Amino acid sequence: MKRRVVITGLGLVTPLGIGVEETWSALVAGKSGIGPITRFDPKDMTTKIAGEVKDFRAEDYVSRKDVRRMDIFTVYAMAATRMAVEDAKLNINGNNADKVGVVIGCGLGGLNTIEKFHRIMLEQGPKKVSPFFIPMLIANMAPGQISIAFGAKGPNVAIETACAAGTHAVGDAFKHIQRGIADVMIAGGVEATITPLAISGFNAMRALSTRNDDPQRASRPFDRDRDGFVMAEGSGIVILEALDHALERGAFIHGELIGYGLTGDAFHMSAPAPEGDGMARCMQMALDDAGVTPGEIDYVNAHGTSTDLNDSFETRAIKTVFAEHSYEVAISSTKSMTGHLLGGAGGVESVISVLTLTRGIIPPTINYENQDPECDLDYVPNVAREKDVKTALSNSFGFGGTNAALVFRRYEP
Repeated sequence: MKRRVVITGLGLVTPLGIGVEETWSALVAGKSGIGPITRFDPKDMTTKIAGEVKDFRAEDYVSRKDVRRMDIFTVYAMAATRMAVEDAKLNINGNNADKVGVVIGCGLGGLNTIEKFHRIMLEQGPKKVSPFFIPMLIANMAPGQISIAFGAKGPNVAIETACAAGTHAVGDAFKHIQRGIADVMIAGGVEATITPLAISGFNAMRALSTRNDDPQRASRPFDRDRDGFVMAEGSGIVILEALDHALERGAFIHGELIGYGLTGDAFHMSAPAPEGDGMARCMQMALDDAGVTPGEIDYVNAHGTSTDLNDSFETRAIKTVFAEHSYEVAISSTKSMTGHLLGGAGGVESVISVLTLTRGIIPPTINYENQDPECDLDYVPNVAREKDVKTALSNSFGFGGTNAALVFRRYEP
């Protein structure tokens, strides 16, 4: 018998706000978190906009001493984790620490740190490179520092699967609990790569929007006039828990995670497989794992990046899996408001998907103004929708042809 796995804690740091409530309020209001880049002078960049986290005080979540020894991506993950642990009222101690683990997904790791110390080495010499340089930049320092800070001694894993990393992290953590490896898992995604090198690299691929004169309308998933994704940063963390463990300690249950799918395209380093084949197989695997039919899905939180191929192929994949139900299911891309958090996206969108179960509201796809004939489904355009959501599917797809999907359900005893 597979153990039932529930969600007992949520934490968010996004361009829309610090914390779950601030982010959720902005989402249902259809607000955009995209604006001009302020972290550096982008005057020589083709793209000059991004989804930056604003009004964030690192010292509210991490000691001043430790802040200096961490890349900002780790700090974001620590902050979202602290929120989720507090929301779950989770006490990690000597009695349960061995059965509490951490899995965090991240796409690029400490790119801020790499750029900073490369510049220092060139300008001041190798002796000026900090001994904390390597521990700051490696992707597994997010789960490592979380494990240290909270005393979690169970599985300690970093997932680095591009834009699917956060969803893979939640899915892998889910399986750890189902198999009895852990009772509780801290899981999600994080990213903080609004840097000159990252923007330049994605510009070289022509992947980013260049709608610099109108940032808040730049991310427009499924819209005919989309011209690329908008880079964003932040973190989304969930506390996953074996149902019996959660009930024993009287935890509030936000929802249940019931299915996980993961596939590979075996096609191209950045483009999705034709017709969204890998995406469709991934969604079907998640539904099969959950034991639900397409007709039981009330909402799909789409990957929806605002790029030409992703949006059209994801639409085709949904049609392949959902058949006649594809025109009835509500679909939205919250990246239209948050921007694309790369490896952090799946963590944030897991939290959002869970909130639709408890709040009865589906956030919209904003900036949907002109229909693309290739994208003709119900993308909840521009205005949030009240809907009784019992079961939700969340998609994430990444470079290298890596795909992940999760199925969440409203908790019922």
